Amino acid sequence: MSAPLPPPPADLLAGASLFLDFDGTLVELAATPDAVVVAPELPALLERLAARLPGGVAIVSGRPVHEVRALIAPAALVIAGSHGLEIADADGTVHAPDRPAALDAALAAAHDLAAAHHGVLVEDKPFGVGLHYRRAAHAGDAAAALADTLAARHGLVVQHGKMVVELRLPGRDKGAAVDLLMTEPERRHARPVFMGDDVTDEAGFHAARALGGAGVLIGAPRATAASFRLAGVADALAFLDAAARGNA
Repeated sequence: MSAPLPPPPADLLAGASLFLDFDGTLVELAATPDAVVVAPELPALLERLAARLPGGVAIVSGRPVHEVRALIAPAALVIAGSHGLEIADADGTVHAPDRPAALDAALAAAHDLAAAHHGVLVEDKPFGVGLHYRRAAHAGDAAAALADTLAARHGLVVQHGKMVVELRLPGRDKGAAVDLLMTEPERRHARPVFMGDDVTDEAGFHAARALGGAGVLIGAPRATAASFRLAGVADALAFLDAAARGNA
């Protein structure tokens, strides 16, 4: 077993461009995506960080851009939504591909599975379909099997997360989003730091490390490409608050 990861040093964000996952990193996970509770002080904290860090702050989430934007309002940040398939500039301009018909076919099949397994929640995303089984753990294998079948049939990608399996368009992940955003002029000379909790964040950790930065795992120890770890959302917010106050 690898050695336990240390907490991030106080000065980790000095000279950084910060990339933040949302669920499980900035807010506690909830039974359903719309049940998360956003701390009232979070938007202002994100704005203070964005003003302080040379490479700014971007949210990189599996959620659609419009959901993230509503949850962090009135903070105006760059958002990579739908695992990087959507990129929203700080002014609200969204860059995204067209939604293919294959996702509608997958959505219909997902609803059929949910009808057969009480407690499964279907999440219709602009560029993905999520099957949440947090309230129906018995349906996890069936959800995964359906996702594999639909992915093969429709040319989609399967993405596993915490009590969720998602089908989405190929071509982007959170690491690709980091790579793309780091080409922007204000970030080119900054060091990327990616903070996230889920296996979907591993691509972000890898990208940050490859560009000379680091990943910070939020949550329980596990195999990871991150270099540092914080125990949970409360610790992550405390770390970010200290950095925003200039204690880093």
